[in-house]
Amino acid sequence: MLFLTVLSLICAIVSCNNYETYADQKDRERDAINSFIAFRGINVIEESAFHAQNDSTSLAKNEYVYLNNSGVYMQIVRRGCGKTLQNGENTELQIRFYEQSLLDTNNLMSNNSSPFDPDVMSISRTGTTYTASFSYGAMYSVYSASVPAGWLVAFPYIKVDPPEATGNIAKVRLIVPHTQGHSVASSNVYPYFYEITFQRTPGL
Repeated sequence: MLFLTVLSLICAIVSCNNYETYADQKDRERDAINSFIAFRGINVIEESAFHAQNDSTSLAKNEYVYLNNSGVYMQIVRRGCGKTLQNGENTELQIRFYEQSLLDTNNLMSNNSSPFDPDVMSISRTGTTYTASFSYGAMYSVYSASVPAGWLVAFPYIKVDPPEATGNIAKVRLIVPHTQGHSVASSNVYPYFYEITFQRTPGL
């Protein structure tokens, strides 16, 4: 009887030690983001500095702006061509991306291998609100039609018209916390790094 009691206590202690609270998961996420920032030599700037330098991030200084409302870190690599999405506009974009989990280095995905097979995303703007959904591609197939909210933070600052040269396509890098990510990020409390290009589907 005593043996069974002791065994039950040991099992209970082990179970408690293995249990990870949501607060623990958020701490783990924060550590992963901070480690990634340090490893990449990223210089984090505040939104006030970002706006003061014409809503831009310096590539030479490897700057990322921390966006307070979303918790996303963003680097604008190229602003793109033409104009930003206008109020009331609804359009279709072609997307190239690289995705990496910051807590599982083997968790990588990209659609950059095929030049003729981009992801396709519909997006609309109403005032300062952007809504979007995937209709085709890797993100749609692996996750769902829902576009991670963290992707949408870039749209007030980038231009998505088709460029005259490929090198002018809007491009951003993002560190997206689980609260702004897709369903897998949200359910596992995983942060993700993205490198994404956005281009309006030609002819639209």
